[in-house]
Amino acid sequence: MLNKLSILFIGLASIVHAHEMTPAYPKLKPSHVSGVMKVQLSLFNQREDVKYYQIELFDLDFNSMPFSSTYRIMKVDHKERRDFEVYIRRSDLNNPLYVCTISKVVKSRGTRTLISSRICSKINGGN
Repeated sequence: MLNKLSILFIGLASIVHAHEMTPAYPKLKPSHVSGVMKVQLSLFNQREDVKYYQIELFDLDFNSMPFSSTYRIMKVDHKERRDFEVYIRRSDLNNPLYVCTISKVVKSRGTRTLISSRICSKINGGN
């Protein structure tokens, strides 16, 4: 019985698709605004059922932090890659931060998506 359950879970895990965000440890670069740094990231959508992703910035305790970006919620079609930048105040970089993309589930569709995915990249602070 245990072996059958193990095989079932392995089989289910192999068909689950999420999204990818690279790099895992982005490099901080100066921006065109004084006192503001930027990170450049790329998101690849492997999910057919999700087209929108939200960008968020968190501290070590996953408290929301202020940031700026061209998109807060961006549309990324299936099998599409979208590059984006996140601008962070230099004063917020005393500790490591996490830039996360979270899949946004559309409730109005006929099929219901039950799984929301969150991918985070760590920005090392203390620079």
